[in-house]
Amino acid sequence: MPLAGVRLLCRVAPVAAAVVAVVAAFGLAAPARAADAAKPNLVIIVADDLGFGDTGCYGATAVKTPHVDRLAREGRRFTAGYATAATCTPSRFSLLTGEYAFRQEGTGVLPGDAALIIAPGRPTLASVLRDAGYATGAVGKWHLGLGSAAKPADWNGKVAPGPREIGFDYSFIMAATGDRVPCVYVENHAVVGLNPADPIEVSYAKPFPGEPLGTTHRDTLRLDWSPGHNMAVVNGVGRIGHMKGGRAARWRDEDMADTFAAKGVKFIEENRARPFFLYFATHGIHVPRVPHPRFVGATTMGARGDAIAEFDDTVGQVLGALEKFGLAKNTIVILTSDNGPVLDDGYKDDANEKLGAHKPAGPWRGGKYSLYEAGTRVPFLVRWPGHVAAGTTSDAIVSQVDFVATFAALAGRPHPGATARDSRDQRAALLGNAPAGRDHVLEHAGAVSVRVGGWKFIPPAKGPAKNAGNESGKTDAPQLYDLATDPGEQRNLAADPAHAARIAELSAVLAREKARTAAEK
Repeated sequence: MPLAGVRLLCRVAPVAAAVVAVVAAFGLAAPARAADAAKPNLVIIVADDLGFGDTGCYGATAVKTPHVDRLAREGRRFTAGYATAATCTPSRFSLLTGEYAFRQEGTGVLPGDAALIIAPGRPTLASVLRDAGYATGAVGKWHLGLGSAAKPADWNGKVAPGPREIGFDYSFIMAATGDRVPCVYVENHAVVGLNPADPIEVSYAKPFPGEPLGTTHRDTLRLDWSPGHNMAVVNGVGRIGHMKGGRAARWRDEDMADTFAAKGVKFIEENRARPFFLYFATHGIHVPRVPHPRFVGATTMGARGDAIAEFDDTVGQVLGALEKFGLAKNTIVILTSDNGPVLDDGYKDDANEKLGAHKPAGPWRGGKYSLYEAGTRVPFLVRWPGHVAAGTTSDAIVSQVDFVATFAALAGRPHPGATARDSRDQRAALLGNAPAGRDHVLEHAGAVSVRVGGWKFIPPAKGPAKNAGNESGKTDAPQLYDLATDPGEQRNLAADPAHAARIAELSAVLAREKARTAAEK
């Protein structure tokens, strides 16, 4: 660093100086004024089931996504950005804890009445930033459980523990997914709009007598189901699980995107005078896809395409709030997805029939539920005006599991330790100009595969060949792919003796990672 830069640091307040030092150390643009050196706000937008090829900046033409594309134009677009798992619960667990979900029992896709799977008091991205002086908020899809095994969530009383017990000052969430009961919002510790005279009952074991079911009232549904989504009927849509009561509190699917956007905007407005972290997890574009009427017909792809357009509008509302309150320049915005795309995931909404030439997974093979690249290689955009070079593209391997360590370091906090043992400080790749990020990344879809550099290894794994129409990647034989020459994973090189050493190398990396102890970080 030039001497003048060192002298400048000495004149800046200690907290601000730490941030400036981080910026300088990782090749970011130095702030022009001391005020610009304040801790940056952080907004992480996590889409649900949005594929690598579902937005314009990643090649889509059948749907317009101007707000997502704007993030790419004003920031950096990553081509090798990864979620940690090919399904939602384990992916979100890893993002918030910095630990691969396969290391902890009970982190599979949860029912809507599951207990919280992140232990209260455990360091998380939210708690680390809260301890650094940030206001922290969670808005949108949760799907990490509420309540405890000893005391299940009380939908008619205090719904806890939940987001607030793992570091969030404020939360406005849905318990699980749009296709699972209970179909209500929970704000902080209470169901929103509940009439005490109409208490909520939830069961994943048996139906409630007299309540309509997707099987018994199929001809009345406005969205027909595929197998499994035929239990409780809420808002004319069959769900997974059974629910009784709480009628005044039940959501309207078509209003969900706007409801979450409004809560996200309100959190930004109320906390604009201090550093804040907003974890904004949309329901779009997960099933059931019931977009607001103003988006119906926005694309030629039916409900799934229209839901992408609605998701983009949600992004625009959040970005608009940052601009309205003068926060855009000092806010890091990350947009990504919890896993890869899926078409028919439980409802007959013509996602397959109206797909046309659109490629939800882009050039990758597989999708949601898959060990192939499309299971976890997802859209990954980072914008920080004046720090992240606008309009740039990076091939560096980056992963959501590194958010905890990266933003702890940026906020001047120590690494959380063993509980975030898989998280690494990746400021250089995420926020700087480093051409390389991780040397390897794990991809979890029941089994675990590994990418090291340009090579991908999938060990033999038991399971169905397909899930919801997507190839699972599970076979009785090992698979080895050279992603540099075969990005679509079409040529399995594992049987070629010339690659025996490569397989041994990647197998050893995978075995070492899976065997690491909790004492390591």
